[in-house]
Amino acid sequence: MNLSKIIESIKPKEVLNFKDVDIKGISYNSKTINSHEIFVCLKGEHVDGHDFAQNAFEKGAIALLTEKPLNIEIPQLIVTSTQESIADLAATFYHHPSQELNLIGVTGTNGKTTVAHLVQKIFEQSGKKCALIGTLGYKLSSSDDYLEAKHTTPQAPELQRTLHTILNSDILNVVTEVSSHALEQHRVKNCKFQTAVFTNLTQDHLDYHITMENYFKAKAKLFKSLKSGNNAIINNDDKYSKKLIEYVNKSVNIYTYGVKNKSDIMAKNIEFMSDGVSFDCQYKDECINFKLHLNGMFSVYNCLASIGVGLANGISLEVIKEALQITKSVAGRFEIVQTNPMVIVDYAHTPDGLENILRAARELTPKKGNLICLFGCGGNRDCTKRPKMGKIAQQLCDKIIITSDNPRQEDPQQIITDILSGLSLINPKTVFVEPDRHLAIKLLKDLSTENDVLVLAGKGHETYQILKDKTIHFDDREEVVKVFSENN
Repeated sequence: MNLSKIIESIKPKEVLNFKDVDIKGISYNSKTINSHEIFVCLKGEHVDGHDFAQNAFEKGAIALLTEKPLNIEIPQLIVTSTQESIADLAATFYHHPSQELNLIGVTGTNGKTTVAHLVQKIFEQSGKKCALIGTLGYKLSSSDDYLEAKHTTPQAPELQRTLHTILNSDILNVVTEVSSHALEQHRVKNCKFQTAVFTNLTQDHLDYHITMENYFKAKAKLFKSLKSGNNAIINNDDKYSKKLIEYVNKSVNIYTYGVKNKSDIMAKNIEFMSDGVSFDCQYKDECINFKLHLNGMFSVYNCLASIGVGLANGISLEVIKEALQITKSVAGRFEIVQTNPMVIVDYAHTPDGLENILRAARELTPKKGNLICLFGCGGNRDCTKRPKMGKIAQQLCDKIIITSDNPRQEDPQQIITDILSGLSLINPKTVFVEPDRHLAIKLLKDLSTENDVLVLAGKGHETYQILKDKTIHFDDREEVVKVFSENN
């Protein structure tokens, strides 16, 4: 694409060294840039891309998108915010693919990944192709393998490129997770969403957003972007629902769902079983019974959200039921990786998320068995949730093991101390500390009997552990299989 076309689209406040060069790609990483790409000088939390522009030039950058003039003799587009303008650049370069797609965005603290996968299944059951973009990567169909993703919602160039790939694959429906970071950092700017889903809002990411009000406003941006005729699917049982509805344009179709409060789509007569959950779904004059291979009340809410998307897109409740009843759990989301004792791996890393999975696990715990939870909290993240998670775990479990979960630059022992501060009593018979997560899983085995239910929370699908000076391979699911297959 010629530079002149990009200039026409993003309208920089100044252009230096203009030459109408042919742009072959977009990069914001000087280590991986290719020849004839435009380098975007992004400012991150720890590094400033402007400091690497010279390196990018030496490796083949043919133009720069920058917030200030640089002493480099190639075309430079000067803008107020490269973080915002990269989204304009990416959408232009990939020819605004979302304008030709039925794009569905799912946002909320918990449930995004599961809801996105359920939506994909529903579309496919109705005979329509649907691609998925999210935490686990992206895939063109539910039967495909995931392609790697670095963020829940990719940076704008990767996101627009992926949407472009999907469109060229003759797929017109796309469901994507939309994180609060993505909304705040303009990654989804220029994405034309037809449907937006709100799962819930509980404490998370306050290291970034500082306050819950800021966190809410970031999520609300997705709903403010909806236009006449678009759809908003909103959890009516969440305390932020009424406030969120105020942000939605009056000409947008709103579908509320819930269990407690009167909603458009409701789950009634809920029954939890060892192999899943059953409930009656009430929508207008229809009432159909669903039997799912998913566990916990949170699964009921996730299903209601996906039902809302299906109904808003003209898919019948009967077809939706067929799709959900054949769906198994998503990787790392209440994933049962072993029985006798039952071992559950889950991504829960927030107070609300931990409480949800522990309550669901308690439903599966035999009367003579114990519920034991192994968990930690991430380093360089919101530290105020640590004591809250400790308190929740102690209240809901018979025994807890506190360990590490991506400590990053923080001292693992300090993180553990923060968690322990939320406990009312540190009883050495019920509270155990082991910073090494591998050894903690071994301890979990030693503490358990075949009647117990064991929950490993925090990492879920992740296959790594981020330490102070390196990232190592670590998968809770692999570790469980390895440790529990060993002879004592």
